[in-house]
Amino acid sequence: MKKKIALVTGGYSGEAVISYKSAKTVEANINKDNYEVYVIDIAKDGWWYTADGQAKIAVNKADFSINIAGKCIQFDCILFCIHGTPGEDGKLQGYFDMLQIPYTSCDAATSAITFNKRYTVAVAAFSGISVAKSMHLFKHTAYSDQEILQQLKLPVFVKPNNGGSSIGMSKVNNTHELLPAIEKAFKEDNQVLVEEYIAGREFTIGVFKNKEGNIIVLPITEVIAEKEFFDYEAKYEGKSREITPAQIPFNWQQQLEATAKNVYAILNCNGIVRMDFIWNEAVQKPYLLEVNTVPGQSEASIVPQQVKAMGWSLQEFYTQLIEAAFNK
Repeated sequence: MKKKIALVTGGYSGEAVISYKSAKTVEANINKDNYEVYVIDIAKDGWWYTADGQAKIAVNKADFSINIAGKCIQFDCILFCIHGTPGEDGKLQGYFDMLQIPYTSCDAATSAITFNKRYTVAVAAFSGISVAKSMHLFKHTAYSDQEILQQLKLPVFVKPNNGGSSIGMSKVNNTHELLPAIEKAFKEDNQVLVEEYIAGREFTIGVFKNKEGNIIVLPITEVIAEKEFFDYEAKYEGKSREITPAQIPFNWQQQLEATAKNVYAILNCNGIVRMDFIWNEAVQKPYLLEVNTVPGQSEASIVPQQVKAMGWSLQEFYTQLIEAAFNK
């Protein structure tokens, strides 16, 4: 009998538009011989399943089931395609843990930590991973540009502490740019991270756990942004070049892969995770920037490029993620 898979998408944040794009790619590449796939839209106005050409069917939140023509459909596994809250910050993971339904992502604790950029780098730094110097600002707490620049050197990056897709992010080169950049970031979140710029080449690495429980590192991608940094336009509107596999010395590759595996293990990750690093040539080591526990799967996204560069089909890859969730 085919396993029933709920492909959850949407979400409550501005990243929902990316979630829908990711879900289209994933749905098109799931092995339909092995799995029955139901796309569930987690939206602010409700949780819905919509069959082709039919009316919306509400999800029963008591057990995360749907009723189709009098038949109750209960799911064997949840496949995550929600960027942002509540699918990337641990909220849904805690709900599915209570229902004892397996899912293809990190658990609630890991998701909550990694969704908070400051806590991610703090945990990583405590475990010996190199990270940039930073400050954590809260909307309810007073701050000044002078206080920040006493502790950090320009240039700095300013970004919402929770969230992804580089929404609300700025690079600040001059003192007068700092406060407007912070205000911009606070429009997206009530916490902001101000982080010192690290010179170097930017790399992003997909890491996942296969059905045997082994941590697998996908081919490394180098990101070369046409703009000053890898912002929303660079990620989703073609304003960057992505080279997969990255053309780098073997010792760089070894260090990046080992560090990515180490971060995955330290943070107790599951499913597919994408990590961003800067390689600083002056000290010959990688610095961790952030960890994305529900990386994009759209046609423009990096992880699908890395899967293909590894010689796998996306169908093989998603099968591994689903089967790993059953074995977790």
